[in-house]
Parts: sequence; structure tokens; C-alpha cells
Amino acid sequence: MKASSINTHIGSIQIGNEVIAQYAGVVANECFGVVGMAGFSVREGLAKLLKGENMTRGIQVVVTPAHKLRLDFHVFVSYGVSIMAVAENLIENVKYKVEDFTGMEVEKINIYVDGVRVID
Repeated sequence: MKASSINTHIGSIQIGNEVIAQYAGVVANECFGVVGMAGFSVREGLAKLLKGENMTRGIQVVVTPAHKLRLDFHVFVSYGVSIMAVAENLIENVKYKVEDFTGMEVEKINIYVDGVRVID
């Protein structure tokens, strides 16, 4: 498991990238217009909506050489909403909450919309 490391005056803190991805996934699913994370099936060649514990598969966490975070999200959005508004809301919320949670700066967030779902 890869981990992000923060050095303090009393020691070092290591946060697993999987933990960051899980937290970011929870925050993303709380955002208006986001239906869920997307996973890609190589066998079928289709993006699938992931539920619950599998949501981290739709998120990639990269720690840059400057110890900043880069997050890539593969999401499904609700039909009829502005994709631009959803993406801006997701970026703003995730950046604020992940920086507060980890103490690390989020350098970049990339959003990939892999599908649209009609919500009842």
C-alpha cells in the first residue's frame, strides 16, 4: 500500500492512499449531481456504477514529488444536471475537505464523467 507521509516536529504521519481515496469518495458521493464512482470492465468494455466499498476503484490518488495530492475521479452524474456545475461543486468540496482531513495540499483534481444515470 502506498502512503503519503507528513513530517512534523514530533514525528511523521503516514496516510495510506487507499484511505485518502475512500474519504474522497465519501465526500464526492455527498455532492449534488454525483450518482457514484465508475469502474471500468475490460472484459465488457463498459463503465459500471460502483457501490459502497468498491467506490475507491473509481478514484486514483497520486502524491507528487512536491508532496501534493493529485486526484482523478471517474464518476456517473445525474441526468438533467449541468456537468460543469457538478464538476465545480465536486472539486471545491473535495479539495477543501481532503486538505482539512490530510493536512496536505491538493494540487489538482481531474474529473472524468463516464456515464449518466436517470434518478427516480
